[in-house]
Amino acid sequence: MKSEDLEFKTKVFTQQIEKKKYSKAIRLFEQYATLYRGKPQGEMPFYNYAKALYNTKQFISAAYQFESFSSSYPKSALAEEAAFLGAECYSRMSPKYSLDQVDTDKALSKIQVFVNKYPNSTFLPKANEIVKELTEKLELKAFEIAKQYNTIGEFTRDYNAAIIALDNFVFNFPGSKYKEDALFYKYDAMFKLATNSVPSKKQERLNSAKTYYQNLIKFKADTKYLQQSNKMLETVEKELKQYTN
Repeated sequence: MKSEDLEFKTKVFTQQIEKKKYSKAIRLFEQYATLYRGKPQGEMPFYNYAKALYNTKQFISAAYQFESFSSSYPKSALAEEAAFLGAECYSRMSPKYSLDQVDTDKALSKIQVFVNKYPNSTFLPKANEIVKELTEKLELKAFEIAKQYNTIGEFTRDYNAAIIALDNFVFNFPGSKYKEDALFYKYDAMFKLATNSVPSKKQERLNSAKTYYQNLIKFKADTKYLQQSNKMLETVEKELKQYTN
């Protein structure tokens, strides 16, 4: 740490990296990193520094250093890997689905930038896995929010909001594994709206509930909600009879 010999410092830094003593390596390199920035001899030290940050789970700093490496050494054989790891760092900062997903959106954006720049990269399969994982998290978040509208509808009596939210979910995630659930909760919301409607709107809403039931059965005839849905349909049919001559 006290030496002013950069070659000696870098040698010790490299030894610490090889021994996986990343915290010591980081402290040492940060002491003289500015003297190497942008210089050819700084290529490997800066890459190893970024990897050390990555291995110690300092993902914000690692992402910055990997991105900085890629722009400072664009012709490096490690530039592509650094670009990928930089993008991956953002995915590591993605929180659980129930929290705000700003970092998840940012991670997806960074991965897309990487894919656009390196469309034939050997890291593409891993990038696709990350995109799938992050997208599924956003999907679950969207579903839980839409479902919540139906849950709070019992208190607010605003089932229209639930229907709109669930409609939007099915539209935005047409191949979702939660589609069956979304279709049921949409039917459930319309059923509750219809059976609690004022007389002037009741017939129309009962018919809509019947249509939503049919949509669910068309999507999955043996739905796990079949027994409950059929029981609800009996109520709908019974109430519709009062409108027949």
